[in-house]
Amino acid sequence: MNEDVYVLGIETSCDETAAAVVKNGKEIVSNVVASQMESHRRFGGVVPEIASRHHVEQITLVIEEAMQRAGVSFSNLDAVAVTAGPGLVGALLVGVNAAKALAFAHGLPLVGVHHIAGHIYANQLVAEMKFPLLALVVSGGHTELIYMEEHGKFTVIGETRDDAAGEAYDKVARALGLPYPGGPHIDRLAHEGEPVIDLPRAWLEEGSYDFSFSGLKSAVLNTLHNAKQRGDEIDPKHMAASFQESVVDVLVTKTVQAAKQYRVRQVLLAGGVAANRGLRSALQDKMKELPDVELVIPPLSLCTDNAAMIAAAGTVLYWQGKRSDLALNANPGLPLV
Repeated sequence: MNEDVYVLGIETSCDETAAAVVKNGKEIVSNVVASQMESHRRFGGVVPEIASRHHVEQITLVIEEAMQRAGVSFSNLDAVAVTAGPGLVGALLVGVNAAKALAFAHGLPLVGVHHIAGHIYANQLVAEMKFPLLALVVSGGHTELIYMEEHGKFTVIGETRDDAAGEAYDKVARALGLPYPGGPHIDRLAHEGEPVIDLPRAWLEEGSYDFSFSGLKSAVLNTLHNAKQRGDEIDPKHMAASFQESVVDVLVTKTVQAAKQYRVRQVLLAGGVAANRGLRSALQDKMKELPDVELVIPPLSLCTDNAAMIAAAGTVLYWQGKRSDLALNANPGLPLV
C-alpha cells in the first residue's frame, strides 16, 4: 500500500445527491452534496418519487464537480464506491446505475457499500479508528449501537424496536408546528427552554441496549393534546427541551454502559442526528467517566448524508479485496451483518 489510493464515492440513498473523492480512505480531496431539502419541505417529509427525479437531474453534474474539484481524471481512480442500501429504492437505483456505468466505461473496480457502514466510517476521515470500538448510529431511519473488533466486522448489540430517534424528532416537531426537517429546530428550541415537563424514558429490560422512542413520542402528543383540551398553552421551548433531554439521556447512558461492558478503546458518534448539539454535548460530558476511551465526533458536514463517508468505507472494502459485479442492484433493506 505504498501508492496512494483514490476512490470516487457516490451516495443517493435518500434526498441528497452526493459524490466525493477520498485519498487512502482518510483524506477528503473533494466532497460535493446537492440537497433537496427545499423541494421536500412543503410536503413535511421526503417524497420518494420527487427524490428519485432530483437524483436523475443532479447525479452527472455532482460527479463531474467532485472530479473537477479533486483535480483528478478517471484514470487516476482506483475504484468507484456506491451506496447499495438501505434507503429509498428509486433513489438508490440512480446512484448504483451511475456507479456501474462509470466502473464499466473506465474499467474500474465497483464496490457496493452499506449506508450505515458509511456513517461509521465518516469518523475515519477525522481520526484513526482504534479497535475494539463502539459506534452509536443515530439518524432518521436508524438508531443502533454497533460493536467492531476490526475493519468491516459489525456486531449490532442494540437497535431501535420502533421509531428511530430522528423519526421521533420529526414527528414531535410536526406536532409543535415546526418545519421539516424537525431535528435542527427541536435542538435549537431545546437550548432556549427548560426540561420542566416530565416525560418517560424507555430503558426496556435490564441489560438491553435496544432503544424505543414510540412511547416518548406518544407521551409528547398526549401531553400537547390534553393541554389543548384544558385550554392550557405549553411553551414549545420547554417541550422541546424536555423531549430532547429524554432522548439524549437514554442514548448517552446506554452508549456509556455498553462502552464499559465491551471494554472498547474508542466510541464513535455517527448519523444525521449526530449533528444535534444536545447529544454531542451530553455524550462528551458522560464520556468523562471513561478517561481511557477516546470519543470521536465528526464535524456537522460529515454527520448528514455525504459521499466522502461512502468512499472511506469503500476504500476499506477495496483493500480487503471485496468487489461488486455489474449485477449489483439497489437493496432498500440491505442488512449490515
